[in-house]
Formats: sequence, C-alpha cells, structure tokens
Amino acid sequence: MKKFMILYMAPVSAEEQMNVSPEEMKKGMDPWIAWIKKMGKALDEGGTPLVNGMHFTKSGGSKGKTEVTGFNILQAKHMDEMKTMLTNHPHFIVPKASIEVFEMMPMM
Repeated sequence: MKKFMILYMAPVSAEEQMNVSPEEMKKGMDPWIAWIKKMGKALDEGGTPLVNGMHFTKSGGSKGKTEVTGFNILQAKHMDEMKTMLTNHPHFIVPKASIEVFEMMPMM
C-alpha cells in the first residue's frame, strides 16, 4: 500500500468554519465521523484542522499564504483508489472547498 497526504483547501479558515453553534458543529462533524469510520484501516493518520499558519523564508516569517485548513494521511493502492475514497467527501460541504492529494514517496 502507498501513503497519500490529503490536504483540505478552503477560502475559509478552519477556525472560521468552527465558529458556529454546538448544533451546527455536530451537524458538520457527523459526516466527518461517518467518513472516518468508512475509511477504517486505510486512515493512517487521523489528521487535524490546521490554524495560525506562517510562511518562512531565510529573511523571516509572515502570515501563511495558503488555504490549507487540515490534513489526513490515507493508504491506498494507487491514485485512482484515492479518487474513489474521496468521492462525496464531507469537506466539500464548505463552499469552494477542494482537496489536494500527494503520494508520499518512500525514502528507503
């Protein structure tokens, strides 16, 4: 099995997405919980929402420039299987959301 880095992209930060009532939070989390259960052992790293990003260069740092709002690491045989696993993903509830997938190259 190969490992894949799943990056959740959105124009709205994870903090903003979670700034809702407890009822709305549960409504938003229920599809995620169902998806996590569906992935089973393929979910290698549970991931987490990402906040307070910084962009660093040799000369210093500044506020993050990306729209990455979270990640997971999944295992699959190939990218086509990943595409199937991400069909109807709960992240797509967020307007203008997208998902980027990268195969993680083994280093030895």
